Amino acid sequence: MSLSGLGDTGKAQPPPALFPAPESDTPTPGRRRGGAPQIRPSQDGSVQNSPPQTDDAGRQLVFFGADAAEPTVADLAGLLAGPGEVVRMGGTARLSVQVDAAWRVHVLVAELASRGLAASWEPTEGARHAVRTSYTRVLKPLAAAWLHGTTKRPPAAFHLTGRRLRLWLAAAGTPEPPDCFLLRLGADDQECWEPIGVALASAGLAGTLLGPAEGGPAYRIAGRRRLARLAELVGGAPNLAPPEAWPT
Repeated sequence: MSLSGLGDTGKAQPPPALFPAPESDTPTPGRRRGGAPQIRPSQDGSVQNSPPQTDDAGRQLVFFGADAAEPTVADLAGLLAGPGEVVRMGGTARLSVQVDAAWRVHVLVAELASRGLAASWEPTEGARHAVRTSYTRVLKPLAAAWLHGTTKRPPAAFHLTGRRLRLWLAAAGTPEPPDCFLLRLGADDQECWEPIGVALASAGLAGTLLGPAEGGPAYRIAGRRRLARLAELVGGAPNLAPPEAWPT
């Protein structure tokens, strides 16, 4: 069903319960949050050197933080670092991810829209929701980079930026009081787990890999210093996220 509320049968369908349709929590392409100057990534996903960025209050922005660049389709690699999946069909590809809360549906739909991608959702077993894009050529490069046959694996140069972490957190991040946060992984993506851990460590977020028997698969980010680092990278909580569901 589409987020506009109409399913394939033409009958009106409500969005996930408890939340009204929100305004986009992320800036649309071409619009800058707070008017701050932006760093634009190059075609290969790297970020060009430039002077430190500041917001309107004069605070220096984290170089790879969520506020340091405008949204791009390449950011969706953050969903693939977690439980997201990408599949190909001909010259197109589709991205999907299952989430456990209605607020995550709205946040992800807004994030996808800010990158020019329409999304649909549907309820699944266990009070979960599947969020997915349409098949589109726009996602073909992402699929080509991550798929080896039908197996998902990060590209060799994969790294985690603030925007990628923000998407991962919105889809599959859960707090573990008092000073831990879990970033959940795809249950069938064992080939991803180790290189994703390397990317986390490179971002200053070295975590402990939890296997399925330990409540995972997930990386546990522990300690106040690492949680502070995570918070500065992902930026402020989305409007609909419960306060306890986002690092501060």
